[in-house]
Amino acid sequence: MRVETDIKLGFKDVLIRPKRSNLKSRSQVELERGYTFLHSRKQWSGIPVIASNMDTIGTFEVARVLARHGLLTAVHKHYSPAEWDDFLRNCDPAICSSIMVTTGTSGEDFAKLSSIMGSHQELEFICIDVANGYAEIFVDFVGKVRAAFQDKTIVAGNVVTGEMVEELLLSGADIVKVGIGPGSVCTTRLKAGVGYPQLSAVIECADAAHGLGGRIISDGGCTCPGDVAKAFGGGADFVMLGGMLAGHDECGGELVERGGNSFKVFYGMSSATAMSRHSGGVPTYRASEGKTVEVPYRGPIEETVKDILGGVRSACTYVGASALKELTKRTTFIRVLEQENRIFPTPTDIIP
Repeated sequence: MRVETDIKLGFKDVLIRPKRSNLKSRSQVELERGYTFLHSRKQWSGIPVIASNMDTIGTFEVARVLARHGLLTAVHKHYSPAEWDDFLRNCDPAICSSIMVTTGTSGEDFAKLSSIMGSHQELEFICIDVANGYAEIFVDFVGKVRAAFQDKTIVAGNVVTGEMVEELLLSGADIVKVGIGPGSVCTTRLKAGVGYPQLSAVIECADAAHGLGGRIISDGGCTCPGDVAKAFGGGADFVMLGGMLAGHDECGGELVERGGNSFKVFYGMSSATAMSRHSGGVPTYRASEGKTVEVPYRGPIEETVKDILGGVRSACTYVGASALKELTKRTTFIRVLEQENRIFPTPTDIIP
């Protein structure tokens, strides 16, 4: 046993210090970024915000809207190959560059992935998603997927430490997903006592990834547009959102009427709800590590997307970054004991 005593930070622990700026308007900020990926050598450009691969968030309907804004969607793994066929037959071909095909690590998952990718060569991204990216079997699976799909851009995670980021990149991942326990409907930190404050994880993992030419996604922990800006300021190449996008028309989850108000059900993918839906229940050897909540119904997702992007543009103007790619170079974090005046409720109160 050992104890590390250096302080680790979450988004709530810091603010971004403003700096002089010659920008006259938020409209001058360029949010689009361009990357060439480590192994696939594919080039991508767009706004590096990703809808999470949860079955209430990473839906085909969400993907259609986000693609119009240049954002990405990690489509959840529970669609069948036939549903993928129907979706891709009836959508703009350009959407293929803005969606990720999510897979687990079982033999059945690999067969399904092979079927989808084999039928749709135009798909460019694969997202290998597990809760615990530290298992050797996971690293081996990343290598297996790389060998089978050499020209595809592979996302792998989740991890929170630099050495594991490096191992996944060396095993074939182009992008590593960073975050254990920060999600709004994740209870891993309560059930397992395991995790890492998200901002410190992003800072440390970005440093490790960029040294090898890889990229990272900050996955989880954002409760408002300011947190998205902090993740980019900390060095994240992409930011993945779940709870911030929950409750909309395009999202999965049952619509519930209660007390004259409308809600949508939102749950973690390790929750009892998700395991009952997809695996026949919680296995006897494990515990649920996710919440099931009812999020106030929020209508179409379009306005929420605009609000998030507007917040990031505003952050850039406060530090004089004319483009998102400049934000991390212009960011100085200051540690704080308060974030906002809470005398009146704010829109962030509706995020679980």
